[in-house]
Amino acid sequence: PVRLVESGGGSVQAGGSMRLSCAISGTTYNNNCVAWFRQAPAKEREGVAHILTRGAYTYYPDSVQGRFTISHDNDKNIVFIQMNSLEAEDTAMYYCALRQNCDRVDLLRYLYQSDFHYWGQGTQVTVSS
Repeated sequence: PVRLVESGGGSVQAGGSMRLSCAISGTTYNNNCVAWFRQAPAKEREGVAHILTRGAYTYYPDSVQGRFTISHDNDKNIVFIQMNSLEAEDTAMYYCALRQNCDRVDLLRYLYQSDFHYWGQGTQVTVSS
């Protein structure tokens, strides 16, 4: 089975940086859509970074553009998200999600929670102001 395991969450002061990792196992495809979502209390889950693992194409919403960077280590099959200039509003539970067998055109097609079939358990990020 496909398994996603996040790590790297914790607490940081506003303006600081944090990197989260998502270790992926069990997928038979090398062209997957992988995304980081976050969910703050009483808010909907939103995608903050998307990557196609073949070709490393990426997409970011305006809210994090220029601050967050998603990347994929092909050898270890780990997806990272580097988060810089963190703000209190970035405080949330962060989840890694995967949809198998994606193409480049799918990167902008699959942006919502319902588009992804596999999820990690989440890791908490808390930014203090």
